[in-house]
Amino acid sequence: MEINFNKNNDGLVPAIIQDVITDKVLMLGYMNEEAYQKTLDTGHVTFYSRTKKRLWTKGEESGNFLNLVAIKNDCDQDTLLVSVKPVGPTCHTGTDTCWAEKNDASFGFLTELEAVIKDRKDNPENAKSYVASLFKSGINKVAQKVGEEAVEVVIEAKDDNEELFLNESADLLFHYLILLQAKGYTLKDVETVLKNRN
Repeated sequence: MEINFNKNNDGLVPAIIQDVITDKVLMLGYMNEEAYQKTLDTGHVTFYSRTKKRLWTKGEESGNFLNLVAIKNDCDQDTLLVSVKPVGPTCHTGTDTCWAEKNDASFGFLTELEAVIKDRKDNPENAKSYVASLFKSGINKVAQKVGEEAVEVVIEAKDDNEELFLNESADLLFHYLILLQAKGYTLKDVETVLKNRN
């Protein structure tokens, strides 16, 4: 990998630190050639501190290391994207990121859908909501709907109508998210189980 450390005449390139699991940006630091090489050699992300005028390995005092997974160079060869597995909070203030954000996994639209389902569960007065009415029917009805949708997915999987198969798959996933909420869980809990099995 060719990195242009001399583009800004200071020998430094920005290094964007990203959690390899959650894709959250954790912090921004700067590397010179020596910091970059030390990162590769040790597996712990090392920066050049512009204030201390020396190398510093994230976690050298706190123990909150950034364990290196991969480094990519951008198209101009002057900015690094560093994928890491963080140990503890990243920011010196004790937060997960330097923007005081939680380093939680997001499942994109599914996370948004989970929030809508939770809102329907927490605010059952919305009588027009199918989800609220399903919660009101109780856990047995919710579980039954998941079973029905699962059977429909299996039936459509045996046929050649891809549109029906995908629609039934969406119905199954939707009702499964409702069942998770009914039991007090989310996709994140299921992800944790899968990670532990890996």
